[in-house]
Amino acid sequence: MPMLEVDNLYAGTEEVTILHGVSLAIDAGEVHALMGPNASGKSTLAKALAGDPGIVVKSGAMRFLGEDLSALTPDERARLGLFLSFQYPPEVPGVTIASFIRTALHELTGEETPVLSYYGQLQEKLKQLELPDGFGARELHVGFSGGEKKRSETLQLAVFAPKLAILDEPDSGLDIDALRIVAESVNAMRSPERAFLIITHYQRILNYIAPDRVHVMVDGRIVHRGGPQLAKELEERGYDWVKREFAGKPSQSEDSQTG
Repeated sequence: MPMLEVDNLYAGTEEVTILHGVSLAIDAGEVHALMGPNASGKSTLAKALAGDPGIVVKSGAMRFLGEDLSALTPDERARLGLFLSFQYPPEVPGVTIASFIRTALHELTGEETPVLSYYGQLQEKLKQLELPDGFGARELHVGFSGGEKKRSETLQLAVFAPKLAILDEPDSGLDIDALRIVAESVNAMRSPERAFLIITHYQRILNYIAPDRVHVMVDGRIVHRGGPQLAKELEERGYDWVKREFAGKPSQSEDSQTG
């Protein structure tokens, strides 16, 4: 059984269907990349998996670790081990990064981590991510640059250690050094028990994080699939050739994927 299985999913807002028959399967230990042009439905899929209340699942199925995600609230999905890194993380004035992570960790595990032990673990993660000691004392994403927000989300990923991490454009707003640090953190967390779904427009982060599979989404459909080489081909040729050759055809199923 795959860790994550999406089967013929139709979803969107109340008024508009954005995803049209999306199917996707990710096994434990795998890294998958979901690529595609703007407004192709990539973030909608991420939100549907995480349980965003603004996204309506109209038909199809989503299963994670054998559980029907549609029957679970967002916090229940998180406790099961699903993590979403936002494309645009919100600002939360008055709440520090350190206190937010500690509270979230308590909610996820049901255990109260002693203060000294928690801050020791946090400092270790800050050092690994090459973040300044005072980073945890800052208000959550308030006044942050795009790159700082992404590194904050990477810090949360490192502390929470989920079973499945969905990273929505983790390369957005990052300079070369920050991109390398984020990628190294993801690579350090790769294990036979954990999976990643990386959503991105560009191949550049995949220079650092080698995916097992690449899926291309156009107009709410996964129209093409392949191995790591597909990301390089997209970088060289753009998305127009995919639209010309595959858009308008039935959504490509998992068992018709090409290498």
